[in-house]
Formats: sequence, C-alpha cells, structure tokens
Amino acid sequence: MIERHFVKQGLKKVQLEQFLRKELDKAGFTELDIVKTPMVTRIVVNVAKPGLAIGKGGQNIRSLTDEIGRRFQIDNPQLEIKDIPQPELDAKAVIDKMKGLIARGFSWRSIAYRTVNDIERAGALGVELVLMGNLAGKGERKRKVRIAKGYMKKVGEQAKLVEFAIGTAYFKLGSIGLRLRIVRPGTVFPDHLDLKAFLEARKAGVEAATEGPVEVKAAAPGAGESVETPSKTMEEKQGAEEKPKKESKPRGRKKAKQPSTLKDEDVKEAPASPEKTPAPVQEKNVEIVKNVQGGNAV
Repeated sequence: MIERHFVKQGLKKVQLEQFLRKELDKAGFTELDIVKTPMVTRIVVNVAKPGLAIGKGGQNIRSLTDEIGRRFQIDNPQLEIKDIPQPELDAKAVIDKMKGLIARGFSWRSIAYRTVNDIERAGALGVELVLMGNLAGKGERKRKVRIAKGYMKKVGEQAKLVEFAIGTAYFKLGSIGLRLRIVRPGTVFPDHLDLKAFLEARKAGVEAATEGPVEVKAAAPGAGESVETPSKTMEEKQGAEEKPKKESKPRGRKKAKQPSTLKDEDVKEAPASPEKTPAPVQEKNVEIVKNVQGGNAV
C-alpha cells in the first residue's frame, strides 16, 4: 500500500537526522531538509559552524556523503551545508549549546541568564526559558524556574509565529529539562499595533500635504501648442479664493423665438402714427360718386 511507502520515508528521515545530529554535534546541527531531483538527492543541513561540518579540504563532508549513501541506501546523495545567520535567534541551536555547557559541569543558573541576555541583545522581541528538574542539588526536590522577557504568545494561531524548541541536559546529579520560546525580530502579530508610531506617521503625512507646494496642471493644449503654468504656493491659492467671484448666469438652452400675436384689444388701444394714417373714408366715397355720375367706369 502507498501508506507504507510514506511511513518508510518518514522513518528513514528520522534515522538520518539522528545520525547527522550525532556526527555534527560540535558544528551546531539543528535540522535537515531532503530535496529529491531527477539526477541527485540533495540533503540540506543547517549548522551554526559550517567550518567544522565541512572539515579540512572538504574531507568531513565527503566521508559523510559516502556513509549516508551506503547506510541509508540513497541514490546519488549530495550533502549541502547551510549556515545559520544568527545562531542566537535559533531555538534549537541555543538548546544544543546549553545542553553541552550543562553536561560539562557549568552552573545552570549562569548559563540560563546569560543565554536570555544574549537572545535579547540579538534583537528578539520576546524570550521565555523554562528549566525543570534537579536544580537544587543532590537529595533536593525537583523544581521549576521560568525566565521571561519581552512579548510572548503561547496559544492560538499566533503561537505558530514563535520559535520553539525543547531538550534535556544530563549531568552528574541528574537531568534538567529545557524549554525555549523566541519571538524573532520583525514578527508582526495581528493584535499588536504601535499606536504612537502610527499617529506620528499620520501627523507627518498631513503636515507634508499641507505645507508642500501645489502644482496646477493646465488643460491639454492644441496641436503644436505648449502651455507652461508655474506651480502656485498655498498662500497664493488662498488669496485667489478670497477674491470675489463674478456671478455667473445659469446656462441653459436658448429657446426659439415665437411669432408675436396681437389681440383685437391691443390694436384698438395702440395709437396710430401720423405717417401711416390712411385717408378719411368720406372723401374716398365722394370721388367714387363723381366718377359714377360722369359716366366713368371704376
């Protein structure tokens, strides 16, 4: 079944990680990643001290590559060493370093406080170190010590942004369990907002918008013409706005002129001009009668 194939690959990766952790313990091994390609199988190893992992002239890395191909039956393995830029901010690297120091007989108290101070000095936003076990000495009860600084998230979806690692340190009087959480610099939580910085940035943006010069762009000129308009300052613009504006008549469509019509009452009341006054009706009738009596045809 296909499930057995995936389980077999997972077990092989765990065994390979345990082997490399044992071989590269002094180099500060943290984790590995396997990338399969059509030609080779790349094994990317993250270490704090790449010089110790590579060895003199690459001798150490060549021997590890041959051993991995023979023991784990990986076709064409290619071992790639990747440097950790800031080991103080890598939780696994810090835990491995503390385990080695405690196993050599150093005081756990000095190691714990020095480690927390180094992590904070490296720029971490928050750190929490918990030590549990035989801390008081031989014959004493086991107890727990917690050292924390800065901002920390432990539950919810935001806890995935926190670097987390656990480990166990063995020494003569017993064992000490270590649990470390680190919030890397630059981590932004959804509920964390710097209100003071936000208000200062907003105020600076408003002042820059009000004090800066204002450019006035002219309409696009016609073909072959170029118009240049100098930029006006804010004071000139305010002075231009204070000047009284001319009352503009409302624009509308012009109505077509209609022919004027006169009523009978207007005609009677309107005085007749002397130049256009017609001749009296009586004189015209007298002339018509004379013409009829004389036998003239009208």
